[in-house]
Amino acid sequence: MKRILAGVLMVAFAATTAAAADTVTMKAKNGDVTFNHKGHSAAMECKECHGAGNPGKLTLGKDAAHKLCKGCHETKKQGPTKCGECHKK
Repeated sequence: MKRILAGVLMVAFAATTAAAADTVTMKAKNGDVTFNHKGHSAAMECKECHGAGNPGKLTLGKDAAHKLCKGCHETKKQGPTKCGECHKK
């Protein structure tokens, strides 16, 4: 019985991961930010954005989002870093 339960949980986890959206849109006052989640997840580990544990939906305020996203783009010297490059009205 434990093996069956473990198998079911593994399949559910894999299905959840596979169903992750290709693009993610984060609502923002000065224009929504949409990014390619699939592309980001192929280039880096989940924990870089989501932290330790199981990845889930990010709920970031302005300062935290800028520190995480813009900071990463600046550090890696790739990706948008100017307001209008991310925020689209």
